[in-house]
Parts: sequence; C-alpha cells; structure tokens
Amino acid sequence: MSSWKSERRLWDISQTLRRKLPVWPGDTEFSHTPIWQMDEGSPVNVSALTMSTHSGTHADAPLHYERTGLDSAGSELDPYIGECLVVDARSAGAKIDVSDLPHLDSVDRVLFRTYETFPHEKWDDEFTAISAEAIKWLAVQGVKLVGIDTPSLDPQNSKTMDAHRAVLAADMRILEGLVLDDVPEGRYELIALPLPIAGADASPIRAILRELV
Repeated sequence: MSSWKSERRLWDISQTLRRKLPVWPGDTEFSHTPIWQMDEGSPVNVSALTMSTHSGTHADAPLHYERTGLDSAGSELDPYIGECLVVDARSAGAKIDVSDLPHLDSVDRVLFRTYETFPHEKWDDEFTAISAEAIKWLAVQGVKLVGIDTPSLDPQNSKTMDAHRAVLAADMRILEGLVLDDVPEGRYELIALPLPIAGADASPIRAILRELV
C-alpha cells in the first residue's frame, strides 16, 4: 500500500445532493440539469446545479445571521478541520440544554446526533434544536464549532434565532444537516470545509470524520 493512503477509518457524514432532497419549507429545490451531453455529440458531459446554499449538509457563514458577517469565501478554515467530539443527544427532547452536555476536556468542535435514523426522504419540522444557554456553555469551554444532524440550531418557527445569536456572540461556526447514524459517540478528526463562494451566506459541504491515530 502506498504510504500516503491512510488506514484510518472514514465516515462520510454528508447528505447526498439529489432530486427531491428535502429542503427548508419555501427554500429552493435542488435540481441537476444536463447542459452538454456526450450522447448528443458533445465531447464531454457538463451540467448545471440549482440549489439553496443551505441544501443538505452545509456550513452556515456568519452572514446568514448577521448583516455584516463574513461570507462563505471569507470564513477562515481552521474551525472546520481538526479533532471533534460526537455526542449522542437522542434523548434531549425539543432542545439540547446544558444538562444534556457531557464533560468536555480540550474539545474545540462538538457534533450532536439527535436522530435515531436520519430522515433522508422527508422534511422533519419538529427537529431537535439547541438552547442558547447550551451554546454559551460550549463557548465557555472553548468550543469554536458546533454541528448537528438537524437543519438548524434553532427551532423551525424561531423568529429570534437565539442559538445562532449566541454563536455569533462567541464567534463560533456552525455545521447543520450532518448524518451521524453510523457514528459511535467519541472523538474523531473532522474535515468539513465550506466552498469559497463570494457573498454566500452558507455553503454545502462534503463532511467526513476520520478515526484518530
């Protein structure tokens, strides 16, 4: 085996972008349209994508919840790569609160699993959110990125976006729509880089976890 190939196990924790992908109610549906096709005489296949910046697994840029916040292109990469802790929060209820959080020891990134089985085929409008108090507690512990397997840190009907505002105050970063069904609770290396899209409030990502050495 070549020396550059890692024998450490990988977990792909991304949704597959596809036709009929469930999206936030009223947001842009995902579509993939062939433009040039080899079957029609083109030397190559080329296609076009139409999608929300929040399609599937994605990273919210600060611009999503702050008018003057950084866009996806301006976001530094360090928070999105490095050691993380996956926490099983399936028993949390409507919101993950401080009492649901484990003891943290030198953890910069925390990912929460709330689903028994991720709802790939339908939109869940009663997903588990995270309380602003829990975000503030994580920030005090030095956490700089929080991720979740639901579409948002805040409830679907939230108008105040308290969890997002707490993230903004602590200059943390956000991953949403992760797929953590097959990931045991514990520590991993996270790699989940946003695309450098100028002016974008979020970016779809290919998020993976890698077994630590």
